[in-house]
Amino acid sequence: MKKHYIITCLFSVSILLLSSINIYPQKFKNLALTPPMGWNSWNAFACDINEDLIKKTADEMVASGMKDAGYVYIVIDDCWQLDHRDSLGFIIPDLERFPSGIKSIADYIHSKGLKFGIHSCAGSRSCADYPGSRGHEYQDAITYASWGVDYLKYDWCNTEGLNAEGAYTTMRDALYSAGRPVVFSLCEWGNNKPWEWGAKVGHLWRTTGDIINCFDCVVDHGTWKSWGVLPIIDKQDELRKYAGPDHWNDPDMLEVGNGLTLGEDRAHFSMWCMLAAPLIAGNDIRNMSEEIESVLTNRDVIAVDQDSLGVQGFKFISNGEIEVWFKPLVNGDWAMCVLNRSSSTQKFSFDWSREYISDDLSKRKTDFNEITYNLKNLWTGKDAGTTQQLLNSEIPSHDVLMLRLSPVQTDEMK
Repeated sequence: MKKHYIITCLFSVSILLLSSINIYPQKFKNLALTPPMGWNSWNAFACDINEDLIKKTADEMVASGMKDAGYVYIVIDDCWQLDHRDSLGFIIPDLERFPSGIKSIADYIHSKGLKFGIHSCAGSRSCADYPGSRGHEYQDAITYASWGVDYLKYDWCNTEGLNAEGAYTTMRDALYSAGRPVVFSLCEWGNNKPWEWGAKVGHLWRTTGDIINCFDCVVDHGTWKSWGVLPIIDKQDELRKYAGPDHWNDPDMLEVGNGLTLGEDRAHFSMWCMLAAPLIAGNDIRNMSEEIESVLTNRDVIAVDQDSLGVQGFKFISNGEIEVWFKPLVNGDWAMCVLNRSSSTQKFSFDWSREYISDDLSKRKTDFNEITYNLKNLWTGKDAGTTQQLLNSEIPSHDVLMLRLSPVQTDEMK
């Protein structure tokens, strides 16, 4: 009770201070200049979570090399709280699942050089029927700040009658008032076009409903649907203009390591990087194979996602089976990803001399007859020739060819 009294006092003092100095609420800036990278508990574990799982995941994030590859956030998704608030309205952690409390877990994660995230919901109840933040936004924000939360995934269940932009803005303002910088993830599923208003509210926003661990399917649950990798990619058309440093389109968390084939994992990961998407792993990293670890920690592919230019890739060619995507990168480089959507191996040929790449969004263009590029295969790590040669390849079903194009440095350019 004493602890809750102290938090209540801090909450009241914070509100009084804010009103007296007239701070204009806003999102915390420059927290996500490149797409956030981390791990979330939901895809692999749903509600089957506990303190031991989270701590061991943090341990493995470091030991596996994922931290060194750029993964920073450990996010506890739904089901971490009791099914009711206390008498003062404060959210209560489930101490059977998390006996040391949430702050202790956050401290442990921070001790590993990582950052801590948590889940809540804009509605009265979360998606798994635990207390949501509706009507308690400022109270919850103060609580999260006291625990050391660095990242908030804010879901959209049980929000009957709420205006999406208004609801997310309220929590944005609450987080800002609490004073601890928090990456704000708007998990609104794309229903209310968050890309049109999300940049001033949060750091990333979901563009679709939930992902599921299949490559090309849609699962109808009656009142909502789960989406496979290809259907989610198809929903990203026309959205790239809304993304950039500190405000990213989010096609949902990764299903790498959750039952797809290795080629599908590779394609999934490659395309998320081409889309400049947040890379939030969703597998059991405590028990992942070397092959899965090699996908998630491929530095060359991750560099495409984390490129500081901050431009989302675009589809250049599509014939229904093969898609060719390009993404402009810093220093005049380009990423190229050839996606085989079909159920069979496809032969692919690309005559650079006949192609001209132009991107109105980034104001970048290239004529391969004027500039020669060195090619690097980002999945083999090997040199793949130059753009002066015809590109010929065979791409297995549901797999990719991914290249980085770097201008050849001539004496005049040096």
